[in-house]
Amino acid sequence: QVQLVESGGGLVQAGGSLSLSCVLSGRPLYDYAVGWFRQLPESEREFVADISWSGNSVTTYDDSVKGRFTISRDYAKNTVTLEMTSLKVEDSAVYFCAARPRTANTYYITNKFPSAYAYWGQGTQVTVSS
Repeated sequence: QVQLVESGGGLVQAGGSLSLSCVLSGRPLYDYAVGWFRQLPESEREFVADISWSGNSVTTYDDSVKGRFTISRDYAKNTVTLEMTSLKVEDSAVYFCAARPRTANTYYITNKFPSAYAYWGQGTQVTVSS
């Protein structure tokens, strides 16, 4: 079955950078769109960014991270990466990657709702200090 594992979280100074990785196993990454979400205790999981399955090169970012975060994929490693720069204290959260399978649609449509993603990693903590 599909499994996702995040890594790369840690403690970083405000203004610094951090790179998160999400490795998908069980199926080729080609057939999945992968999203990044983040969550604080007692808060709802919120959308950060996503990237389309193969055949498209569509990326979407929440306005709060646009221009600072970059999502990318590496099919050879079955890995999706979230590069985070100019980090702010408010970026602190547990970051999750999630996957949803390819559909028959001609055009890829981004989905920002957690309920649309069937597979989730366990999360990696990102803490940004001032």
